[in-house]
Formats: sequence, C-alpha cells, structure tokens
Amino acid sequence: MRFADRIDAAQQLARALQGWRGRHPLVLAIPRGALPMGRVLAERLQGELDVVLVRKLRSPFSPEYAIGAIDELGWAYIAPYAHAAGADDAYIEREKREQLQVLRERRARYTPQRAAVDPAGRVVIVVDDGLATGATMLAALHAVRAHRPELLVCAVPVASQDAIELVRPHADQVVCLFTPPDFQAVGQFYRTFGQVDDEEAIALLRAAGQDAPPPP
Repeated sequence: MRFADRIDAAQQLARALQGWRGRHPLVLAIPRGALPMGRVLAERLQGELDVVLVRKLRSPFSPEYAIGAIDELGWAYIAPYAHAAGADDAYIEREKREQLQVLRERRARYTPQRAAVDPAGRVVIVVDDGLATGATMLAALHAVRAHRPELLVCAVPVASQDAIELVRPHADQVVCLFTPPDFQAVGQFYRTFGQVDDEEAIALLRAAGQDAPPPP
C-alpha cells in the first residue's frame, strides 16, 4: 500500500510538481478517476483544471486490459500485443467506433457550453491515477502535443515500469512517485480506490469553475 486514496496521492504528487507553481499550469485530468486528483493539483499549483478525453481500447477477453487507446479525434495507439490478446482487425475497428461514441457523449456532458481549454503555449500537466499499460496516457499525451504546449508533463502516482518506458518519449517530463517491481494493477497501491462516476466528474469541473451543467 502506498496511498490512502486519490486525494492523498494527488497531495504527494503536488509536492513533486511544486516547481510549476506560479506558472498557471493547465492540469488535464484523464476521466474519470483522475479528476479528483486534477482538482487538487490545480489548486495546489495555482493552475487551471480541464479534461483530456481518451478511452482505453479493451481486450475482447478481459475488458479491464488495454490493447490500445483512442483520443476524441480518432487517433489510436494499438499495442503490439493486441492481436496476440485476441483482437483481430475487425474487432479493433468496432472497438474504436464504440469508444469514439463514448467520447462524444462524454464531451457533450462535460463541456457542453465551451470548447476544451487550449493547451497551446502553456505548461500542461496530464494526470492519471496510475498507469498499467500506459496506453491511455500515451493517447492523451499525443492529443495534447498536437496543440503545441510549451511544456508537456506526464504526472502519475504509480505506474508499471513498462508503462513509464512507453510514455516517456511522448512527454517533456515524466513525474511518477512509485514504479514497483511487483506491479499488477493500479488499485493495489490505494487503500480506497472507488469508482468516479459522471456525476462526480461533472461536479468537480463545476467546482473548479468550469461550466458543465449539474447532473440531471
């Protein structure tokens, strides 16, 4: 066990990111689990909170296992082991379409009255609650990089060593507090690791000053 919960993890991560305090960084959380963390980081670093929308592409035999990830513009990372995990080309295309639809629905719910905050020319910190395969973070970094940030930081409390090596070339800086050799799943390093639902995600954006409407 390393963290009591996501808030504890975010507080520890904020200390490691103090160098960016005062630069008004844009903190982009990967929904939904990272949103409570993103709010803490934005407050501690005197920054701005928004979301970067990406989705895991699920293995056909183990939905929690990522065979890749996709951003909301349709760019996808496909892991080299995807076919060995049972995902043929037809399955991958179906999964991409399904997850793109989820992203469209989530964008409509999270930021219906505005465009995403523009990362161009800014210090951008992309945060997640942990990296197992690294696929989702890689897609998020790719999506943000396309907008030409001044500096792109990947920030996570815990990750597998393989995931860190996957994402490292795609960020200007990687801040990871813990890369255990016995990594099996992100949740094993949290005492409390409950699900974050859409209603909580929307409430967190509203509390941070974004204009998502209250849940129906």
